[in-house]
Amino acid sequence: MKMTKMNIRNLFLGLMLVGGVSFVSAQNTQTDSAAGTANTAATATATQSANPAIDALKKQVETNPKHTEALAKLAGAYQEASDWTNAIDTWKKISVLLPDWAPSYYSQAYAYQNAKDDANAKLAYEKYIATVKPEEVEQNKKNLAYAYFYIAFSEQQSNPDKAKEHIAKSLQYDPSNQDAVKLSQALNS
Repeated sequence: MKMTKMNIRNLFLGLMLVGGVSFVSAQNTQTDSAAGTANTAATATATQSANPAIDALKKQVETNPKHTEALAKLAGAYQEASDWTNAIDTWKKISVLLPDWAPSYYSQAYAYQNAKDDANAKLAYEKYIATVKPEEVEQNKKNLAYAYFYIAFSEQQSNPDKAKEHIAKSLQYDPSNQDAVKLSQALNS
């Protein structure tokens, strides 16, 4: 059973990595949230009626709501379609079924971030960091680096001391990230 659970986790991680680099490099640009919300709603409506892959995956999930592989594919399909609301909801379902599977929290954070919900993105990145197991750190260094960077970026005004701690961790995992280097310099100057 334990071997099967680990293989399922590895399968999901592989699915996420194959699904695109978008999981690894989330963006942190700010845009008009009202326009973003309107675009997200329009995209979600268009996606729901015009994407046969999503429709097929939804039917598969309806048949077996606890089929985590189908849920992961559905969440990825929603993300590819920029349907952030449904992506978030689907990643949350996976987190309930696999509460100790860190990639679901990273993906939630990514979706929240793209939906311009910075507060929930920060919380999901924190949950991701807390859920990564010591034996998984090496394979998650880039994502951990980004998660710490995002948290530091979001805390730079409200809690500069915590932001410094987080940016130091980010650079520990990825010293080549120029955005993290710049933020570290700004915070420590």
